[in-house]
Amino acid sequence: MEEGLILKITAISVLGMVAQWLAWRTQLPAIVLLSLAGLLAGPVLGVLHPPADFGTLLQPMISFAVAIILFEGGLNLNFRELRETAVPVRRLVVVGGPLAWALTTTALLLVAGLSLPVAALLGGILVVTGPTVILPMLRQAKLSSRPASVLKWEGIVNDPIGAMAAVIVFEFAALGGDHAPASSFAWLLCAAAIAVAGGVALGKGVVEAFARGLVPEHLKAPTLLAVVLVGFVAANQMKAESGLLTVTALGITLANAHFPSLEEMRRFKENLSVILVSAVFVLLTASLEPGVLLGILDWRVIAFIILLLFVIRPLSIWISTIGSGMTWQERTLIGWIAPRGVVAVAVSGFFGSRLQHAGYPDAAAMVPLTFAIVFTTVLAHGFSIRPLARRLGLVVTGRPGVLIVGASKWSVALARTLIDLKVPVLLADSNWHRLRPARHANVPTHFGEILSEAASYHIELARYTWILAVSGNEAYNAFVCTHMAPQFGREKTLQLGPHEFDEHEHRGFAATARGRTLISSGTDLSVLEERLDAGWIFQKTQLTEVYGWDEYQSERPEEAESLFVVRANGDLLFGGHLEQTAPKTGDTAVSFAPAPARARRKAAAALSE
Repeated sequence: MEEGLILKITAISVLGMVAQWLAWRTQLPAIVLLSLAGLLAGPVLGVLHPPADFGTLLQPMISFAVAIILFEGGLNLNFRELRETAVPVRRLVVVGGPLAWALTTTALLLVAGLSLPVAALLGGILVVTGPTVILPMLRQAKLSSRPASVLKWEGIVNDPIGAMAAVIVFEFAALGGDHAPASSFAWLLCAAAIAVAGGVALGKGVVEAFARGLVPEHLKAPTLLAVVLVGFVAANQMKAESGLLTVTALGITLANAHFPSLEEMRRFKENLSVILVSAVFVLLTASLEPGVLLGILDWRVIAFIILLLFVIRPLSIWISTIGSGMTWQERTLIGWIAPRGVVAVAVSGFFGSRLQHAGYPDAAAMVPLTFAIVFTTVLAHGFSIRPLARRLGLVVTGRPGVLIVGASKWSVALARTLIDLKVPVLLADSNWHRLRPARHANVPTHFGEILSEAASYHIELARYTWILAVSGNEAYNAFVCTHMAPQFGREKTLQLGPHEFDEHEHRGFAATARGRTLISSGTDLSVLEERLDAGWIFQKTQLTEVYGWDEYQSERPEEAESLFVVRANGDLLFGGHLEQTAPKTGDTAVSFAPAPARARRKAAAALSE
């Protein structure tokens, strides 16, 4: 029995990670592949049957997973980022959310044929637009900043709101609906307020304890996880399911406290959430009975999904964004894009079984119906977001760009070379004086600290595929690359400085604490600046059938530094990517090399002007 349970847990973990990996490789929505994995392992092949495999442990497992997922969602809710899109997001939450809830509940009641309590609960859950689904879509679609920000924050803010709506409706239904005494409903609201206040108090307590150094760095993330579970359980002891409010309020409080260790803990929770999201999806889909799954997909469900996609969502968006300053193109896109994700499925599964036990047999349809909506919206919106956004003029167009951190004579010359090759460039530095040569050379600049929150609000990072940290401070370069790696991908964060860690010389940076090397020789900025002053130039060579990559490498000066290649299709290859993918005919190779005498005199004259 014990060995069998271990095998089941291992199978769930492997299925989840394989589905996530396939989603990364194929650029398909992870939620679809996770659901397919669960369906194959459960109803189709019969390898997994979670209710029988885990028994009474299944619901507590899902409860803890949902609590941590909601906490991680709250941990991403930083109110400062809402400044640019504060009005649209506030309208979508305050007006659009309740309107969508009312319209969805009405449609579930009249079209899908559900009872009022079940329809109201599921209608509240379906307000959630799924940040775990929308964020990968936004990264893939590369939308312009405002619609991307609105969609992102609508999903994050509505996550806890949908859960709160479900909790309130469930408690009201469990109390007997219209027959519940006013005192019981008042106690429900009081318990909800206490749960939220408890989450805020826990968050402030954690911040204070961490700020005073009462918890060592290596224990902060585990301690926070324990606090989340304690808050969840304690609130549930007061009132069932109110722990969801507590953990969400705890996450939001920490997100807006701005204490130094937040970023590391956020990454820890993101990694944990990936595992939990995968496990929850596999568990829930594997738990579906084939008869229930097929029986729910009738004309009523199809009609409801059509109403949800083409009437309820667009209508709630257009009404709630009147006078918000958004263009009709932005309102059209946001009115269409509303994929549902893991929170909708997990919360519907969580409350569906409880409503059944409370005397509502039609609650058995909640999970299959939610899965049908998730599949439909993820597929429809996932494959249409970029074509529709392009049609509406809301995508970041053009070639892959380069974000250069650190202004200097050498980085300005590098930026000008990229611009000459039609590559979008932004040069960032926190020193206004150092940026002056870049401004005189017509290089786009950003004045400010690239690691600050303000930079993340004002720079459209989706425009840039690569980040080059080329300041004169190797430690700062390493810090920039480490900080930006989750955004750009570690393979596309490059820096100047020693190219490897010498195990016998422990004064360098380990590979795990720095970006990849831009220049294979490890040449630092001071040497590059000396060479630039001595007449070195950025040489651009277009490869042909006669003069290919091999000929280029053999004939260029031995001391020349190979920097990057611009592919014929506009893609860029830097550093180690040049070794993995050989450039081809039509590509342009760029190196930093000594100039011929005539070119050297011309470059010196240009520098002196």
